[in-house]
Amino acid sequence: MSLKKFIEPLKDNLKKQGIETPFPIQQQSLSLIKGGTNLFGIGPDGCGKTTTLIISVIQKLKGVAIDDAPRAMIFVKDKQAALDLQEHFKIYTKGTDLRIYCAYDEHNLELQREELYLGIDIVIGTPKRISKLFFLNSIHLTELQLFCIEDADFIFRNNIFTDITRITESIDKCQYLIFANKFDARFERFQESFMFNSQVIIVD
Repeated sequence: MSLKKFIEPLKDNLKKQGIETPFPIQQQSLSLIKGGTNLFGIGPDGCGKTTTLIISVIQKLKGVAIDDAPRAMIFVKDKQAALDLQEHFKIYTKGTDLRIYCAYDEHNLELQREELYLGIDIVIGTPKRISKLFFLNSIHLTELQLFCIEDADFIFRNNIFTDITRITESIDKCQYLIFANKFDARFERFQESFMFNSQVIIVD
């Protein structure tokens, strides 16, 4: 997929970052993602996984804020990962009105509930905190289009896998994207439960 096919603000921001041709993982995955495929993006640090995730979310949401419920949800391992990913998003969302919110365990829960009530397009957070907010009816999944996990190697620790699967059971229709350094055989459990007909893209 050519980067020229993206919405104008995203194209401009990619150009400002010196990205004019896709990374190999983007060449293989972006067209599939645009077509609605559930996908595992596997490759080492520095191969472009994070940029692929960001591009996919911005393009899917067309760079426009709509209503109050999130349309993209991204799971990360901890507070620092959430804040880092938010900063990466800010680089590529310039010129759009997309609203990004970080939900992590160290933040005051009631304050998070109030802030989410104001409306959001993209939620980046830890599985434990997103799960708690969801079961307190503070995050609604009715408009969710993308369910993503960044650097997913962490999800098989501390019952995180259970938190994630419980949330997917409440989602009617959604596209799933998981990015990791390696394909863990346990990912097959996702393929069996919600990532139906998923594609696995692996780059070196």
